[in-house]
Amino acid sequence: MTLDLAAYERDGFLVLKDFLPAADCDALQARAAELVSAFDPGPVRTVFSTRDQGHARDCYFRDSGGTIRFFFEEEATDQPVALALNKIGHALHDLDPVFDRISRQPRLAELARALGFERPLLLQSMYLFKQPHIGGEVGWHQDATYLHTRPSTVTGLWIALDDADRDNGCLMALPGGHRGPLRQRFHRAGEAASEVLVTDTLDVTPWPLTPPVALEAARGTLVVLHGLLPHASAPNRSGRPRHAYALHLIDGCAEYASDNWLQRPDLPLRGFA
Repeated sequence: MTLDLAAYERDGFLVLKDFLPAADCDALQARAAELVSAFDPGPVRTVFSTRDQGHARDCYFRDSGGTIRFFFEEEATDQPVALALNKIGHALHDLDPVFDRISRQPRLAELARALGFERPLLLQSMYLFKQPHIGGEVGWHQDATYLHTRPSTVTGLWIALDDADRDNGCLMALPGGHRGPLRQRFHRAGEAASEVLVTDTLDVTPWPLTPPVALEAARGTLVVLHGLLPHASAPNRSGRPRHAYALHLIDGCAEYASDNWLQRPDLPLRGFA
């Protein structure tokens, strides 16, 4: 696989068109629909929001690193489940056969090698809904805030399962912003019995003044995101969905911080094999 690694080093992202075949996009969307159909939320709905991080107080979220769980949009109180979900996470790639097959296909393994991973490990997966009319905004952030290794190796692989554009909340990025420092860390703190998730400010350097770039992506496009790249997405106020599938990789040669929010004590990390 030939990548424009100079562009990746310069910008902190790559947009790879026609990466995932339509049949694989269909399979992921169909399997997600089956999972949603079988899901019974019960009386409590855990809302996922990057605006107030309220989910961080919920054990349902804190213990989701090694399982498959469902999270709702803030504005979805009166919506049926299928139109109310924000995402499914965070171990689809290990626990569901359809997501496992597509996540570990040879072309993704080849991509990881081309990006310089020595021991790529699939850490986290998310099926992202970005529902019509209510899909929430995702504010500017760096993935390394949430998934921290020493040295920093986390890399996002974001796959458009619907056409993503400015109208329905495509990704936005600050080109070159990955060359700046890590601003915050979201992590576990306290003793086991009273453990909480907190956000620490590490560096108050403001985001670069570079004009944001809209990473519009046709269905099947894969966007590679450096772990320090500031990126975001606007809310989806259109009548169209903006489904996506995201994988986060780390290098097994790096140290995975023991206080990372995402822990998988009963589910060891695997590579592409």
